[in-house]
Amino acid sequence: MPLTNHHSEEEVNQLFSRVAGKYDLMNNVISLGTQRAWRKALFNQLQVGPGADCLDLCCGTGDLTIALAEQVGRTGRVIGLDFNQEMLKLAEKKARARELQKDIELVQADAMHLPFKDNSFDVVTIGFGLRNVPDANQVLREVQRVLRPGGVFGCLEMSQPTNPIVRLGWKGYFTLFPVFAKVFGGNYQDYRYLKKTSQAFVSATELKHMMEEAKLTAVTVTKLNLGAGAVHTGYKA
Repeated sequence: MPLTNHHSEEEVNQLFSRVAGKYDLMNNVISLGTQRAWRKALFNQLQVGPGADCLDLCCGTGDLTIALAEQVGRTGRVIGLDFNQEMLKLAEKKARARELQKDIELVQADAMHLPFKDNSFDVVTIGFGLRNVPDANQVLREVQRVLRPGGVFGCLEMSQPTNPIVRLGWKGYFTLFPVFAKVFGGNYQDYRYLKKTSQAFVSATELKHMMEEAKLTAVTVTKLNLGAGAVHTGYKA
C-alpha cells in the first residue's frame, strides 16, 4: 500500500514557501543539532567521486546539492530539484556564496514525475524530503528509473527509534517541537505539520522494504541518534 501524505501538493508547497527562511534553523532543531553530522554519514556511505552525474531531490535550500557539487568537481554534473520556488531561491543564493552557481543546475519540478530520461544519473540523493511528498513509493520508483545501472541512491531521513525508552523521549521532544515556532517567529500550525510528518514517517526497516519493492538492490541502513534518523542506500542492478 503506498505511503501517502494526505495534504495536497499545493498546501505543502505553500507551507514550504512560508517556512523557507527558517527551514535550515528548524532542521537543525529537529535533528537535535546534528544534521551536518547526519549529512556526513550519508556521504561516507555514498563515496561520490569526481565526474559523477548527480541529482538531489527535494533539495530545499541546497545543502546536499552543494556538497555533491564539491565532491564531483568541474567534471561532474549536479542538479538540485525542488517543487518550491522559495526554497530554490535560497539554494541559488547559497550556491553563489560558494561560487558554485556554474556547477549546479536548479530545477523546479515534481519528485514524483521526474523530467529526466531513464538511466540518467550515477547518484541520486534526497535529504529530509521523502516524508513530505504525497507518495514516497512513487518517488522511489522514479529514483530507480533515472539511475543508471550500478548507480546509487542515498536517503537521509527521520526515522522511528525502536528502543522503548528512546522512543518515549523522542515523542516527548516532538511534543515540544511546534512551540519552537513561536520562539523563531514561525507559524505554529506549519511546524505542527513538520512535527507530524517527522513522527509519522516509516521505520528504517519499513523504508528498506519500500526501496527493495522499488527494485533497488543491496539496500543498507545506518541508524543515527539511536534511531531518530537513518541513512539508507541502495543500487540499481
